[in-house]
Amino acid sequence: MKIEMFNVGWISSSAAIWRQGEDPNQRIRFPVPAYLLETERERILIDTGLHPAAVDDPQSYYERPEAGLFELRLERDITAQIDVGTLTHVVLTHLHFDHAGALALLPPSVPVFVQRSEWEGAHDEATVRRNFFYPRDYQALDDRNLVLLDGDHDLLGDGSVTLLLTPGHTPGHQSVKVGERLVLGGDVAHFSATLDDKRFPVFAEDFSAQARSVDRLRQLRDSGITVLPGHDPGVLRPGPLTT
Repeated sequence: MKIEMFNVGWISSSAAIWRQGEDPNQRIRFPVPAYLLETERERILIDTGLHPAAVDDPQSYYERPEAGLFELRLERDITAQIDVGTLTHVVLTHLHFDHAGALALLPPSVPVFVQRSEWEGAHDEATVRRNFFYPRDYQALDDRNLVLLDGDHDLLGDGSVTLLLTPGHTPGHQSVKVGERLVLGGDVAHFSATLDDKRFPVFAEDFSAQARSVDRLRQLRDSGITVLPGHDPGVLRPGPLTT
């Protein structure tokens, strides 16, 4: 199995949004990753990155005032970096705009795998507001081959790719275990340090659940497995990864 990270954009905003206790006047800039897993028969995209139309004016695109807090920059959208016509699976770790934003650019025939609790939360008004979900990103799923999951899931049926239910950041956040040596942690921990200090963003569906998900990933890390954080600019580098 081959796996490669693509940088599909950048987000800049106050550091205090992403790590509790940081100086609100300090700015932070971090990458938006997407991953392509390839076997002899399957090509699996994990997360989609930003929608190009959202980058210039996110506040207007999403019609939500808080979207203006984020300065977005596009590296190259996912369709410019891989042949999306050959994808066999799309896995969404969760439904935030930097993970599901470019979903509408992908072929509608490709099955999209998301946790049921995430999907249901994304259709509840209070949950949408609390989690800063933007329905414009995932409304396209209504006409797609949507596969709803209930907990951990063996994606290919051979143990090579396992979706791990790691809720808290959002209702049904999931991480991805690839082979025996790598976990794509998603936004359970935006930064590597979060696995130890649990300084989460200022928003979450359930901070206690997120802390338990961090404990799960930290246990995997301490067993010798590489756990990649969601957006750490000091860790994430585009290119092939070792599984």
